[in-house]
Amino acid sequence: MTVHIGLFPAALVSLLLAASTPAAAAPALQEVMFVGNNWEGTVDVIHSSGDFAKVGRLNVVPDKSQRLTEIYLNPIKLAYYLGIQQGPGEGHDQLVDDMYTTPAGDALVASRPSFADVVSIDLGTGAVRWRFAVSGYRADHMAVSPDGKTVAVSASTSNTVHVLDIVTGRQLGSFTAGDKPHENIFTKDGKYLWNMSIGEVNTSLDDPAWDWTKGDRHITIADTKTFQVVKTIDMRPRLDAFGRSDLSDAVRPAVFSPDESKLYFQVSFFAGLVEYDVATDKITRVRELPLNPATSPDRTTWVNDSRHHGLSMSPDGTKLCVAGTMDDYATVVDRATLAPGPLVTASKPYWATVSGDGKDCVISESGADQVSAISFATGQRVATVAVGDHPQRVRIGHVPVGWTAP
Repeated sequence: MTVHIGLFPAALVSLLLAASTPAAAAPALQEVMFVGNNWEGTVDVIHSSGDFAKVGRLNVVPDKSQRLTEIYLNPIKLAYYLGIQQGPGEGHDQLVDDMYTTPAGDALVASRPSFADVVSIDLGTGAVRWRFAVSGYRADHMAVSPDGKTVAVSASTSNTVHVLDIVTGRQLGSFTAGDKPHENIFTKDGKYLWNMSIGEVNTSLDDPAWDWTKGDRHITIADTKTFQVVKTIDMRPRLDAFGRSDLSDAVRPAVFSPDESKLYFQVSFFAGLVEYDVATDKITRVRELPLNPATSPDRTTWVNDSRHHGLSMSPDGTKLCVAGTMDDYATVVDRATLAPGPLVTASKPYWATVSGDGKDCVISESGADQVSAISFATGQRVATVAVGDHPQRVRIGHVPVGWTAP
């Protein structure tokens, strides 16, 4: 049948033409790894496994001048900005903490502590697509939902967790957590979000006798549909029941076992890790890891109350990878025995994640401006790649095949 376009209204003609035109195929994506250079405000993009070679670099503070102008014109914002700089920033701005890509692989969403916001950076142009200002004055760790559609961010000075649509930046909901919310973890079914609050880490009241000054630290579990808090877990009585009243209850980086029956986590001031049984609601094991004799015993010299900060697990659940931040090493721990493997020398390792192929643990060496891959099988370093100033968070993401940095 021949369709005579002139016989139809213009709007109908547009519909007919659109229906007859094949839809443009979505670009093919390649898996990569993003390394956030916190003090520099850049993100290095590297291969997610194998040689971990560099792919490109993004500027995640293209609006830096605008943000700084706003801060310097607001005395309260300026006070917090300078406090972040001199406290957790160790004398530097904190310009990128955490980052994830959109499902289409066309934008990188990053939290920026010093600017108290989350931004979406267009991977094609490098421009800011959207900006979400968190409540309070500092943005921190994030987590992305299993379906990749939502991203959660801790607003550390307002004790709030915001949950955003990762494409539009629209807030879907929020909930109140403990003092200084930090790590976020979605359950693998996406139904719940676990948030760990670490309390006040920027004071010098680090002696155990002053622990009460650190604030209310607990795990907050929220329903991701209603954003209602369904449970809180205070590790203080659970650690006490296990006989470790000497340990802080500030839960730092954490990771679930593949079946989510166990949670492994680090706590402030502790060189080691803790195992928590979710079903019985009890601490089941605590493992102390080696101390570096060169590390100062003065707790006030440890970065943000950390001793060890960074934890990941091999996909099969048999190995844990520990970043021994203040002890300048990383090690692969056998999950069955919690025995450490070789101590791999590293300069202030700040994070640990899993390579795209699942074979290696990738740590950020913030003191040496590099990332290193450590084999889960051998516990030995297999690759090192130079990155930008003070790498912290390392995350898997996607970019279009053949992507080059704008």
